[in-house]
Amino acid sequence: MSFDEPVSAGLRDAKANARSTHYTVGELRQDPDGTVWLECSCGTTLSNGPTWTLDEHVRLHRAEAKYLALSQAAPPGIPRLIDLAWQQPGRPTA
Repeated sequence: MSFDEPVSAGLRDAKANARSTHYTVGELRQDPDGTVWLECSCGTTLSNGPTWTLDEHVRLHRAEAKYLALSQAAPPGIPRLIDLAWQQPGRPTA
């Protein structure tokens, strides 16, 4: 058995696409109430909140984008931790 099997092109491309379409843009801004925020290149506003930091929101957003892109590109039949039945055809995921 070889452990040097390459990642499929589909999964590699999905990961790269998620990374290249979810990066922070513009300047860090702070509202009078103390909310700190940045824009993601996908149009989502990333901010701190009452129980999370801006860094945590950025990391979660990027992780979710990567997960959704990889899930969509994964070959059928791979055993899954999360059931993808909730995904509707044509629904944007990343």
